[in-house]
Amino acid sequence: MSSGNMDEPVIEVMDDAMADVLRQKSEVERLRIGFRMWKTARVILRAAIRSDHPDWDEKAVNREIAKRISHGVVDGESF
Repeated sequence: MSSGNMDEPVIEVMDDAMADVLRQKSEVERLRIGFRMWKTARVILRAAIRSDHPDWDEKAVNREIAKRISHGVVDGESF
């Protein structure tokens, strides 16, 4: 279980069966899966941020999404 500290790295290991399934996919299929996962993460983040900050405009929401997805590497100020 996590201690709740968001700064601690979390290493997740993929199940061998899932790894086998992904190995059978073409490069394009794997990229498509990854892109869809990225889009889904953005949708979920957008909903959570909007729920937490209903007063934020679209630009502020997008900055926060970029910050969270990049783990703080992108500060969002360049938007």
